[in-house]
This record gives sequence, structure tokens and C-alpha cells, in this order.
Amino acid sequence: MAEIENPRHSRPIDVHRWSDHPEVKALVEDIWDVWLPEEITGKPGGKKPGPEPKTSFKKQLRVVMLDLYVAWLDDPELCIGVSMDVTAWKTNSRYNALHLSKGLIPIIKALGSASLIDIAPGSYSGPGNRGNRTTRIRASESLQIFFQRAKFVRDDVTRFESEEIIILRDAKDANKVGKQIEYDDTAETNAMREELEAYNNLVMSSFIDIASLQKPVIPGDGDVDKPVVHIHQDNARSRRVFSRSDWQMNGRFYGGWWQRINGDWRSKIFIDDQPTIEVDFKGLHVAMLYAKAGKELLHDPYGLSGRIGPEGEKIVLSYPAELTRKFCKKLVLTAINAKTKSSAYSAFREGFPDGHLGKRITNKKLDKILAAFLELNPVVADSLFTDQGIRLMYLDSQITAYVHRHFTRQGVPVLSVHDSYIVDHMKVAELRQVMAQASEAVMGRPLPTAINLPDMDEYANVTDQQLQEHIDNRKGLRCLGYMDRLFAYQEKTGRSISAAEQGDQSMI
Repeated sequence: MAEIENPRHSRPIDVHRWSDHPEVKALVEDIWDVWLPEEITGKPGGKKPGPEPKTSFKKQLRVVMLDLYVAWLDDPELCIGVSMDVTAWKTNSRYNALHLSKGLIPIIKALGSASLIDIAPGSYSGPGNRGNRTTRIRASESLQIFFQRAKFVRDDVTRFESEEIIILRDAKDANKVGKQIEYDDTAETNAMREELEAYNNLVMSSFIDIASLQKPVIPGDGDVDKPVVHIHQDNARSRRVFSRSDWQMNGRFYGGWWQRINGDWRSKIFIDDQPTIEVDFKGLHVAMLYAKAGKELLHDPYGLSGRIGPEGEKIVLSYPAELTRKFCKKLVLTAINAKTKSSAYSAFREGFPDGHLGKRITNKKLDKILAAFLELNPVVADSLFTDQGIRLMYLDSQITAYVHRHFTRQGVPVLSVHDSYIVDHMKVAELRQVMAQASEAVMGRPLPTAINLPDMDEYANVTDQQLQEHIDNRKGLRCLGYMDRLFAYQEKTGRSISAAEQGDQSMI
């Protein structure tokens, strides 16, 4: 058993990994028969004493093996966080569709004793301590040999179909994870789940990839805040998450791998072998506050440098225009989410890495940026430091639900990133029209949108020629690794979608 040097390099155990592949079952049988003790397996009588769990211990072992396998494929150093507290395993929870139980704890201990997993015990330093963490496990070198010899592949590992996708959390803040809490279904929650299942099924049955990647992995550049992102169907499933035990707070859609990459990578996404375009709402939450006040946002709300305020004076700040705009946008959105000015300013600085100018900017300078913003946008003044963000998230989630609903009914995949949407380039005009309809339905007036191209300023006016040049350039990104994945997808599904086969042979 090797030492886990960095137990923080981890993710929580995924309790919904599943596979009925015969070779997966064979691997689990071997481990069950050879490596687990009689106290767990019930050998030699064949049955463990005591009440039968809802999911047999052997099937629970299968879930653990599958999640260790996926983590190993993603990164051999990646750990899985798992609670060894018997009270943490609630077999009747809607968030535990496979009914994993406290019986998993002795299984994990037995795997450790058999040197099939490396273990870093959990730590606890008191309630709320940031040093607290669950036990970490990962596949040992011995188990990795089993995985290397296995006669199944990543695509043979799926997700349990009854996994809950409508989540209610008790966090006080939408930006904190919070605990999942149980709830009784209503006609509304059932309708949301049905719509999201249809959306997920469409997205996961489509071929969504980045054409320039030889392997479907987006590098993280070694930054812990920007981990490696794997393009896979399992990472294309969305969940809708509500916060503060309230169905009218948050409600945004989370989970798609495209939400975890930057705009430049998103611009290279292909859907069913067609280049895509991303369309943003301009200054979404500020525009929503304008709409709530019965006004229309007609300018870039964060573009302060050189602008003229309502009283006719020129707004002058000491930073370059691009940096000023970045600071202003981050500060305003933080202020909308915060309850107090001091907490907003602290959160603003915490959002920058060490050494960045934003880390050491003074309150006096933040006051000046905020004053300049309010000179241009006085209608927003009463909404700052009032904890509005989580309520605005609910409204923008309603807009996203409208967009999802429209395109899912047409069988057209659209990828949402909270305030923007990625769609086949041939559907851009329709997307902008639907975004206008959705925002009008939710906010009472259509909100402004803009095409987002990575090589242009935010909110720049994109001409038809610039848009076509961008699309043509993207068509030249198809690499051999991408084409192999595309042809494998077509063979597996029977769908013929390759634009390259239909006359577009541009490849690198």
C-alpha cells in the first residue's frame, strides 16, 4: 500500500457508477471470492448473517470498483473521498438510488487490508474547520494491474438510470455546496425532472467533442483551480440545483463538461460534427435588474473608462480599460451576491490568485470603481449588498429551462453555461430569437444578446463576414483523433453525421 501524498487531490465518491458488462461482473467476482473475508462475503455458508441490504454487498463492491477504475483512467493520482461514518449512508435517500449502505465501510477496510487500495484516513478538527476531510482512497498498484488486464473499457461504465437530477440543498449561499436534503415530489418537481431527463437524453445521444483534440482531454495546465476535464457522456449529464431549501433560489443547471472550460476551448466545440457558436446575454444580472425596474439596458454596464456619466462628467480611472472592465464586472456581480460591502470586497480580493493586482486593491479604489459604475447604472444602486444574486439565478434558470425546452422538442442539442448557450452554427439566429422570447417571458421584456467570439471584445458587434470566417476556421480544426472518435460513434449508434464524409474534408 503506497502513501497518498496529496489527499486534497480528490473528488467525492460517485455512488451512481454502474455497469452490467460481463467482464465487470467477472472482475468483481474475482475480488469478492479471493480478497474479501468471510465476515463480508458470508463464506463458506454463502450468506452473511443479519438483514439483507437493499443492494447486495457484492453490487456495492461493484460501484466502488467502477469509480476507482474511472478515477484511475482520469488520473492515477486522483483520490476518491468516502465517508467512514455509518450515519452518512442513508439507504433510503433519493440521492442514493443504488442504496449504498454502511456495509461499504468494512468493504473499503478489507480492500485496504488486501492492498488493493491506498488509503489516507479522514481528519477532523472540529465543526466547520476547513481542515476537515473524509477518508481518501485510490487504486493501488496491485489493483491497477487488474484494471490494465480488464476486458472492458471506459465506455462500458455508465450511470445508474434512476440517479436524481433535481437537487435541493440547504446551503445558505449558492456558491457553497451545502447538504442535499430530502423533499416530497410535486407536480412541478416531476415536470422539471421529466424535462431535464429529455434534455439529458438528447445531449448524451449526440456527438459533442472538440475537433482539435487528439485525445478527448482538456489539459488543466497544472493549476489546481483548473483541473483536467474529460470529454465523455458521463460528464454531459446536467442536474438542476436549488439552494437554501427553497425552490425559488438558484435552480441553475450544472454538470456539463463545457461549463468547466474557458471560452476559447468552448469555441472549438463541435455538435454532431458541426462548428458551434456561443451566444451570451449581455450583462445578464444587471440587465435583469434594469428589466425589474422597467428599463432597458442599452450599453455595456461595465465599460467605464472614458465614459460619460449621467451628470455629464467624464469617468476617469487609473487602470487600463480592459482591466478596469474586468474589475468592475467582478466587483458588481460580487456586490449583487453579497449581504454587506465588507464581505463583497473581501470576496472580490479572494477571487484573484496571489500576485495579481486584484488581490491587493484597496477598499478606496473599489469604492471608486463602484461609484463610477453607479454613475452609469444608477438603477442598480438599491440592489447592491442585498443578497440578490441567488434570486436572480432562479430567474435566469427559468430562462435556461425555456431555451432547453424549445430546442429539446426539436431534437437540437444546446449547451447552457448559465448566461450563454452553445449551438450548431446554423441555429444561431433561432437561438437569439428564443433567448429573447425566454427572457421576455420571465422578465417582462427581451434582454440583449451578443455573439461571443474568442478573438473579439465582449459585446463587440459581429458582422456576418466575421461570423462566417470564424466558422470556416473552425472547420479546419478536425484532427485524426477526433475523426476516429466520430467514426466510432457513427458505427456504435448507426447515425451518419460526418460532415467530412459529406464533402468537408478539412483536417489537420
